[in-house]
Amino acid sequence: MHSLDLPLKTDRLVLRPHRPEDAAELLRFHSRPDVARYLLVGPWTAEYAEQEVAKRIPKTGLDTDAKALALVLEHDGVVIGDLGLWTTEHPRLAEIGWTLDPDYGGRGLAAEAARAVLSAAFEVYGLHRVAAQMDARNTASARLARRVGMRQEAHLRRNWWCKGEWTDTLIFARLADDPPPP
Repeated sequence: MHSLDLPLKTDRLVLRPHRPEDAAELLRFHSRPDVARYLLVGPWTAEYAEQEVAKRIPKTGLDTDAKALALVLEHDGVVIGDLGLWTTEHPRLAEIGWTLDPDYGGRGLAAEAARAVLSAAFEVYGLHRVAAQMDARNTASARLARRVGMRQEAHLRRNWWCKGEWTDTLIFARLADDPPPP
């Protein structure tokens, strides 16, 4: 496993580690009920944003003690989302998750970020498999998973108790030797 050179840069994005001052920018969209609807926690408060960013700051690579990578997505100098990658039960298995400010949706920015991190997951970290789990009602996230070459492996019915209700979970994954998405 090699170290990842940060920040990652794509044509339109800078993907970089979290900084304390990101709390206010992330709060801008994580506090929205439409964003929090399908996430594990409700809308963020300012205090929660600071705590969450503090937890994410040390997550700078799978080769660190944190065994996780937490990145902020910047577009034209504005924080528009976040993306995480973390190992699971085996060091060559990981999970990916993302959140994008809906005001920046529909431009392919989330796919651009996810492709960059998936590329690093396989090429830099030598992962075998990266999975994404999501609320089955989150159709935008499912479309994104497909767009970046992940295959739907499961639809688990009412398997997760979240925010007072049983919810379905979709599981997508991509293997290192899967062909790249078109």
